[in-house]
This record gives sequence, C-alpha cells and structure tokens, in this order.
Amino acid sequence: MAAIPFIPGIPPFWIVLLNNIGLAALVAMGLVLLTGVGGLTSFGQAAFCGFGAYTTAVLTTAYGVSPWLTLPLSLLVSGIAAVLLGIITVRLSGHYLPLGTIAWGIGLFYLFSKLEFLGRNDGISGIPPLSIGNFRMLDPGTIYFAIWIGVLVSALLTMNLLDSRTGRAIRALRRGHIAGEAFGVQTPRAKLLVFVYAAVLAGLSGWLYAHFQRAANPTPFGAHAGIEYLFIAVVGGAGYVWGAVLGAGIVVILKEILQSYLPYVFGGQSQLETIVFGILLVVLLQLAPTGVWPWLTARLPLKPARKEPDTSLPLAKRERAPASAGTLLQIEKARKQFGGVIAVNDVSFDVQAREIVALIGPNGAGKSTTFNLITGVLTTTGGTISVLGHKVDNAPPQEVVKLGVARTFQHVKLVPDMTVLENVAIGAHLRGSSGAISSMFRLDRADEAKLLAEAARQIERVGLGDQIDQLAGSLSLGQQRIVEIARALCVDPLLLLLDEPAAGLRHMEKQRLAALLRQLRDGGMSVLLVEHDMGFVMDLADRVVVLDFGTKIAEGTPAAIKTNPDVIKAYLGATA
Repeated sequence: MAAIPFIPGIPPFWIVLLNNIGLAALVAMGLVLLTGVGGLTSFGQAAFCGFGAYTTAVLTTAYGVSPWLTLPLSLLVSGIAAVLLGIITVRLSGHYLPLGTIAWGIGLFYLFSKLEFLGRNDGISGIPPLSIGNFRMLDPGTIYFAIWIGVLVSALLTMNLLDSRTGRAIRALRRGHIAGEAFGVQTPRAKLLVFVYAAVLAGLSGWLYAHFQRAANPTPFGAHAGIEYLFIAVVGGAGYVWGAVLGAGIVVILKEILQSYLPYVFGGQSQLETIVFGILLVVLLQLAPTGVWPWLTARLPLKPARKEPDTSLPLAKRERAPASAGTLLQIEKARKQFGGVIAVNDVSFDVQAREIVALIGPNGAGKSTTFNLITGVLTTTGGTISVLGHKVDNAPPQEVVKLGVARTFQHVKLVPDMTVLENVAIGAHLRGSSGAISSMFRLDRADEAKLLAEAARQIERVGLGDQIDQLAGSLSLGQQRIVEIARALCVDPLLLLLDEPAAGLRHMEKQRLAALLRQLRDGGMSVLLVEHDMGFVMDLADRVVVLDFGTKIAEGTPAAIKTNPDVIKAYLGATA
C-alpha cells in the first residue's frame, strides 16, 4: 500500500476506489499524528476537508483562479480555521476534547449548508479539473496520480516530523504534559502544531476531492464522515503513518463490498451493511487491538535498519550562571495548601553546590509535593523558592529547567512505545534548535545527530547501553527509573532532583547508582533526592532534611539524623 502503481487496463471502478482510499488516507494520516501520537481525539476532521474543498470551489468557479493557485490558499484557510478552533479546543482535556470537536464539526457542517455563496445544500458544481499544460485530469485515471503523489509526499513529511526533536515532543504529549514540560516542551504550542498539521492534511484531501468530483456539497463533510476517518486511523493503527493508508484501504473496500453484495444476500433490505460493517470492525479490533499495521509488521521477519548514534559528536553546554560555589537552591517558608489540607507547611532548607541532600519522611510527609513546588508543577501558597537567586515559586516548569534543574518522578513517566534512546533524547529538548518545518524537510539532521549522541552517552553513563534500542515499556521498573535519570542528565543540569530513584533496584544496582551520584557530585552537580531506603540515604547523603506531615522536623548530617528523637518518633512511633 506504500506506493500503489498504476496498472494499465484496470477497471475504472477500482481506480475510483483507489482514489477514495487515497483521499481518506490523507485525513487519517493527520489523525495518526493528532490522536495516535499526540493523544488528542478529534471527530471533526471532515470539516477541515470542507474548508479545503470550498476554498478552491469558490475561487475557481466565481473568480476564475487557476486550481493550482488555490492549493496554498486551501491549505492556508484550513490552517487558519484550525488555529482559531485549536486555541480553544486543545485547552480541553478528558472527554471534553472529543465532545468539543463533535460540537464544532456539526456546527461547521450546518454552516456549509446555510451559506448562500457556498450554494447552501446544493453546493458548488462545475469546478474545473486540474491540468498541466494541455493535459487535463478529467477522469479518475488521470487525477489518480495527483492524489497518490499527495499521499506519498504527506507520508514522507509526516514520518520525517515524527523522527525529530519536535516529533518526540509531540509523542510525549500522549503520556500527559507534566514530563514533557519538565524538559522544556511547550505543551500548548505542541498541541496546536499537531492540530494545525492534521487540519492542513485534511484540507489537502478536500482540495483534491473537489477537483476529483468536480463539485462540492456539505454531505461529505459532516460528523458521520469525521467519525469514519477516526475509525480508519484506529483500524490501521492509530500511531502508524502507513497504518492510515492500510486502514483507509480496509474500510473503503469493506464498505464497498458490503454495499454491493449484501442487498443481494438479504433480498434488498437496506442499512444492513452498516450493521455488518460495525460488527466486522469490532471483530477486527479484537484480533488486532492496536491496529492492523502493527499486527502485520510484528509478524514480518524483517526489522528496519538502525543507524548507531555517533557518540563523538559534541553537544554544546547550555549557557547559564556558573555555580562552582554557593547556594543553588534556597527554599524559605515554602507552603502548599489544598483546601483545608496543608501538604507543605512553611518548609525551609537549601542545597549547596557539589552537595547531595536527601529529603526523607514517612509516606504523605509532603516530599513529592515539595519537588513539584521546586520544579513548577505546582505553585506555592506562600513562601519563596529560588534557583541561583532567581525566584521560581510560581514559574512554569519550562522556565525552571532552563536554570539547570532536572528531575525524575515518583511514578515513572516514560513513553512506553518509544525506545530508551528516544525517551532519553527528550531530556535534551532545550539543547536543540530545529523546528517542525526543518524537520519535515530533513534539514535538522546535524542537530538531531548531536541530540541522539548526547542521549546515547547518558544511557552508557547510567549502565543501560545494552537496552538502548528496547522499548521503554518492556524494561523493569528499576531500569525505567534509571532511564529517567539518563533523561534528566541530558538537560546538563546543575541540580538533579531524584524522586525515589532506588525503588525497584536490586542491591548491586543501588550500589552502582550511589557510585554514579557521587561521581556527579564530584563533577560539580548537586543532587536533591527523595528516598525511603534509609541505608542507601545514610551512606550517600551529605545532609538530610526530614519532613513529617508537611513540616520540617529535623535537618543535619546522616549521623545526627539517625539519633534524632523526633525522627525516630516520626518513623517508629512514640512508644518506640
């Protein structure tokens, strides 16, 4: 399906069918990026097809503009509509997002059918065909080439985009925004980018559809078509570019077969094909729940060749204030209150340069909340938090990481269907500069090679070089935590925040982790860690801060903390 050749003598019916497959594949390709990769479910993509189709229909019939000149205008109108709708839509989450897309999809369908200059329900007819010189694409067998060239070029650009710094940022969205933002990803911008890109592909499909059918009316651009496009993406494989093409082929051909032959089988009764079609799709998804494309590729013996990152390529250090001595992190009377619950109660401590500080306490003591206050995931109710003298108590995570603060999470936040290398490279997001356009045209290769080289170096540094090509979701919990540390090291941080890094590690793995952290400290990096393994903490930390019910009850050297009566009481109870 990747490149369908033209076969002389093929019946016109199959040419029309292939054209319809190509048009549907373009829209589904956008949904692969939007829904399968970015995690944003949309039922309204058919409306963007309408923008593309009606733009060229109006310009060519009413103003005599050349069809080729209307192509950039059709894409522009679809993109502008996506920006206006996306600014509102991408802010929604949960079930509100798909409901929002259904709402404006229905609204635009009725708008198309009511506007006089769009021909109301009758639409616009007499759209001129595409032509190159004297060659006019009047029949399905000639416009076939334009449609499938559009499919192949779009597939190539989409795969290039996914295989880039921007693509990794988009893929990180599916697991939530917190991890991506902790490494500098601008979540609203990334969501809007993928929303607009999907709309532009739909607009291209609409433009081709208008010149294929030589007419445009509201019927193909309603909510029903939007739902069908999403079906196509899911059936083919929601996270796979070629899955969109395969899914379009399956759905279009299956519908045509059912509509052609079921009336003969059941004596002409109508609408049965819709019921059978739904049943067959459910059965298909039971057999291949992640889509037909990954189901097929998993059974093929061929594996794609992978180029090893060139670890000799240097990646420039990030520019920021030096921290060879002095205070890196200063927390003064930090407070966080959720309603009537005080999670962090006027906590004060600091982290000096070249120091390992442990933040310990019983479960629910407020340790992870303190981490979230430092890194901008939560805003403080009171007090101040400063990094290198810059106040960050109400700064977004993207600004905190720019100061050289990187972190891991209590609950691992990796993208399970990305490799270890790709997950770790997300940590170097701010150290790259290439954008979406340069990525699509492969102008980012030098920048990309340096980012992957840095990720490979950090993976080797933490001792997971043998797992570099494995999917992150296939690793043990302990290994996933080490991958998170490698990702944080890609930031080139001054201060590393580790939330329970030793959880799930075996004894020897803990020893190697402790050796790594000492090496980082001796190299000039400071570490603030939350950990429940007291043996690990006491052997590693230079200083220990103890929280209990959100309040700091002790601070000092490990030796002093071991004998502190308040600490013993908090951990073992008053009787002990």
